[in-house]
Amino acid sequence: MTRLAEHLSIGQVAERSGVPHTALRFYEEKGLISSERSAGNQRRYARSVLRRIAFIRAAQRVGLSLEDISAALATLPVDHAPTKADWARLSRDWQHELDARIDALQRLRDRLTGCVGCGCLSLRSCALYNNDDQLARYGPGAGKLRPAVEGGI
Repeated sequence: MTRLAEHLSIGQVAERSGVPHTALRFYEEKGLISSERSAGNQRRYARSVLRRIAFIRAAQRVGLSLEDISAALATLPVDHAPTKADWARLSRDWQHELDARIDALQRLRDRLTGCVGCGCLSLRSCALYNNDDQLARYGPGAGKLRPAVEGGI
């Protein structure tokens, strides 16, 4: 049985993760992942970087910012691969944020469905219409689409 290499080249990480070399370099520049340099000055990544990259991509897919992702990754150990307990803690920490995003997406889905093709002929009953910008006092953006936990209308 062949033992897996402890470290991977940037090409191997790109192939295994499905993330282009350029994105890996960008993630490294932003401190989201790290590598060591070989004697020939080539990047070498610990195998555990694949989990970090999967986490980064999943978090990006749900719309989390790189700043949020970076802050979350900063809570994970750097001297060894995160444990199941580390990932569970991170998941608990993000529960509120993810629930708020799910709520916002459901509101958007439900309210836009009624708008498709309506041409806003009934502005009095439109779930998105903001007559005379009355919702400005609640801050920027589409106030009626904000999750209730953020003070949505």
